[in-house]
Amino acid sequence: MNKSIKINEIDAFIFDFDGVLTNNFVHLSQDGIEMVTCSRADGLGFDVLRILKKPSFIISSEKNSVVSARAKKLKVEVFQGIHDKTEAIQTLIDIHGYSLSNILYVGNDLNDYEVMKLCGFKICPSDSHSKIKEISDIVLNSSGGNGIVRELLEDVIGINFIKVLYNK
Repeated sequence: MNKSIKINEIDAFIFDFDGVLTNNFVHLSQDGIEMVTCSRADGLGFDVLRILKKPSFIISSEKNSVVSARAKKLKVEVFQGIHDKTEAIQTLIDIHGYSLSNILYVGNDLNDYEVMKLCGFKICPSDSHSKIKEISDIVLNSSGGNGIVRELLEDVIGINFIKVLYNK
């Protein structure tokens, strides 16, 4: 499926963390410290969303300090340890008055399946689970952790980052 998306149709952007903002690998030190790989390119994407006054959130099934650290760096509100993501989305809708049909959700795995079915815009990285690809409006060319926010904003929605960031 290939759905046209315009920025003014979106109330909020919701991103899963592992496999979307990361490459879905975890590095484990001998001391048990977890590390993940994220794309710095996505940082500018979140800057652009802030400038455009488009709320963005990270919703993760995991509860991990690495998720908190990355969300803090990106200046994005994060919800962790969420087992029922549909409930989390409903809470956001209740608090902020968003329309479910105007929520853009980016997920990659089966724990995103039910919530993605509810959202108006369903996006996934190229290396997502086949069931997620089946229900997605757009399957990105990028794999998780490799600049999916940038691709979504620049290539799919068509936002000119230079114009937004530098008023040119």
